[in-house]
Amino acid sequence: MFKHILVPLDGSKLAEAALPVAASLAQTLGAPVTLLHIIEQDAPQEIHKDYHLTQADEASAYLKQVAQRDFPPKIQVDSHVHTAAVKDVAGSIVEHATREFQPDLIIMCTHGKSGVRELLFGSIAQQVVAQGLTPLLLIRPDSRISEPFQVARILVPLDTGPIHDASLPITQELARAYKSSIHLVTVIPTFRTVSGETAAASSLLPATTSALLEINVENAANDLQEHLEELKNVDLPATAEVARGDPATEIVNLSEKLRVDLLVLTTHRKAGTAAFWARSVAPNVVRRARVPILLIPLEQSEK
Repeated sequence: MFKHILVPLDGSKLAEAALPVAASLAQTLGAPVTLLHIIEQDAPQEIHKDYHLTQADEASAYLKQVAQRDFPPKIQVDSHVHTAAVKDVAGSIVEHATREFQPDLIIMCTHGKSGVRELLFGSIAQQVVAQGLTPLLLIRPDSRISEPFQVARILVPLDTGPIHDASLPITQELARAYKSSIHLVTVIPTFRTVSGETAAASSLLPATTSALLEINVENAANDLQEHLEELKNVDLPATAEVARGDPATEIVNLSEKLRVDLLVLTTHRKAGTAAFWARSVAPNVVRRARVPILLIPLEQSEK
């Protein structure tokens, strides 16, 4: 599963919100960690009201301090500073991930250049997912995270179709490592909450749309039952449900109701960051959910 973890840091306290989770995963999974800092071209002197690391020597000293301060001695922690200043920080992170370090997981805080209010839209985190194939664990600075970080319950929203089952193998490994329970959910919109092409069709064919939604509910229930049987066969405690309504709203509400410790979502990679979140509930979930979210990018051909 996750045999090497990459943690990009910019020196801000916001970015350091990812460190307790990284330390827990590294210790639980026995995975080494690489701390990465990218020197940004024409970087501001401050970022998120913190002093911004713009010099290679101070960045190197900072990463070494973090390694000693935030990780147990038994965890292997390496650090790397990309000294050549770059404009595309996200592209540099992806390049280091794919060509040099080849991590199984990247952990980042969900803040961008303009602050927490932008979250993933236009942020470095969004671009990292859009450009790469490495799973990305997003941590909000105000996330509800236990100390030390534990994963007692995992929420896995599943869309219809086998593509989105790609989240299940990783979920199973995490659940086994943390002795977690798993809750699966598929959200089927109601007639009033359909969107996109379905919404346009619903105004012309309301009876047909309602009938199709009911069929989707039945199919989702059958799919979830199959997944429950699979999880039962490998001795992992799991529950499942079909919810109705706006997908993002239902997922966020369920994460709060069940007090889950982790959300696992698959995401489509699309050409260009502007189109990255097209027809996806992920941005709305990320904006509103107050738990860590593991995004698993799908191949571009898997659409």
